[in-house]
Amino acid sequence: MSIQTVPTPAGDARIHWHPAATGTPRLVLALGHGAGGGVEARDLVALAAALPAHGVTVALVEQPWRVAGKKVAPAPATLDKAWRALWPELAAPGVPVVAGGRSAGARVACRTAAELGAVAVLALSFPLHPPGRPEKSRAEELLGAGVPVLVVQGARDPFGRPEEFPAGTGPVAVPGADHGFAVARSAGVTQEDALALITEAVRDRLAGLP
Repeated sequence: MSIQTVPTPAGDARIHWHPAATGTPRLVLALGHGAGGGVEARDLVALAAALPAHGVTVALVEQPWRVAGKKVAPAPATLDKAWRALWPELAAPGVPVVAGGRSAGARVACRTAAELGAVAVLALSFPLHPPGRPEKSRAEELLGAGVPVLVVQGARDPFGRPEEFPAGTGPVAVPGADHGFAVARSAGVTQEDALALITEAVRDRLAGLP
């Protein structure tokens, strides 16, 4: 793993590179973090550990506000601006790039995927609506991504359960998992099982990309 500092209009960002074990990668999977945490999120760490063995370079993107040690994420437009500035570095390996992230990071990927030339989007714990406010839907961001989107969603995510998602988005449901993919003891699956489900679903979807 190597860390690259990249200047953006919102301040310095960092890319945590996890190179494909096969040498030249088949794809780059670029993943941004959420508004409540960083690149140490359990799902991001699991994907960065699992996918390089399958020819995928994983780039975990640390937004400038996290690099600067701030506690609160900036406005979506600022997040998008930093992501756009980072994109040439994410595309530098010269292979197709899948844009993605968890929660707010997934929203950034959806809003910018088509203009930046991403071949697909991976949306982990997409915040379909604020908790308890289903009328405040963000479904248009998913439906308007302009590229294929894979949604992976916890079955008890208060920001949107899998069955709440619009037709055509087909989320992969993670049993017993919340917004951070933490699994309740009563779920009938272990935390390790849940993370394995996530990594296998993503691996299979990426394998099907041209």
